[in-house]
Amino acid sequence: MNWANDSSSKGFILLGFSDSPWLQMPLLVVLLISYTFTIFGNVSIMVVCILDPKLHTPMYFFLANLSILDLCYTTSIVPHMLANICLNKTTISYSGCVAQLIIFLALGATECLLLAVMSFDRFVAICRPLHYVVIMNCWFCLRMAAFSWLTGFSHSVLQSCLTLNMPRCGHREVDHFFCEVPALLKLSCADTKPIEAELFFCSVLILLIPVTLILISYGFIAQAVLKIRSSEGRRKAFGTCGSHMVVVSLFFGTAIYMYLQPPSSTSKDWGKMVSLFYGIITPMLNPLIYSLRNKDMKGAFKRVMSRIFLIKN
Repeated sequence: MNWANDSSSKGFILLGFSDSPWLQMPLLVVLLISYTFTIFGNVSIMVVCILDPKLHTPMYFFLANLSILDLCYTTSIVPHMLANICLNKTTISYSGCVAQLIIFLALGATECLLLAVMSFDRFVAICRPLHYVVIMNCWFCLRMAAFSWLTGFSHSVLQSCLTLNMPRCGHREVDHFFCEVPALLKLSCADTKPIEAELFFCSVLILLIPVTLILISYGFIAQAVLKIRSSEGRRKAFGTCGSHMVVVSLFFGTAIYMYLQPPSSTSKDWGKMVSLFYGIITPMLNPLIYSLRNKDMKGAFKRVMSRIFLIKN
């Protein structure tokens, strides 16, 4: 029996915090605020990176890609959650669940790879400054971005197929806010250990390899920065790289917690909170982290706003 034959007509029931209805209103407020800030922050970064010529560099090209990812990442789950809370519904169609699963996984995997590419960009900028323009040329940056997106979606299709082909024997109640691999696996009525092993291997490739490369890059970066004699130079280098490391810590820490342990060992309520954090809160914080800690971004934002204000007048 496969999932398509078993649930395409009925869909799924998303339990969320159904056992704690008093949490519905606080969750609605948190979702509305975080989603509003996510849209405003990420759209602002994309617009500024496009309109300000001084930001037409590899670093901000990848940052604009990250903003697109975060915006789509959150949009794949939050609007449906808001609609369900407002309409007091708990259902999602089978096709909606599949689409949500594939898109959420694809964008999450793409972000893992993109963060690794961004760390390589900082490594070249600080450790190989004389070769930066040659190495990080336009064609190379485009290929790295395309590789991240294509690999992320390929990984998502593989994990989604493995998850959705597990028999569930009529079980429809997903103990989560949205369709995610650990929650869907718990519906299976068959032994999930073989599939968990395959998913674990895929997760290691997409999570641990990028984070290992990031840590290696920043090890070399730290050595190079400490050799800089100018305190202003060290401060600028640490400031730029510090923002990236904060984003890496927030995203990878929560994702590794969710995907590199058996679903059966995950506390259901704690797992929901962690998913909300890396799926909703982190995309909201990323623009704040990059803009508040980045003088170039703040300066570009002021220039773009001044230009828009002058056009209107």
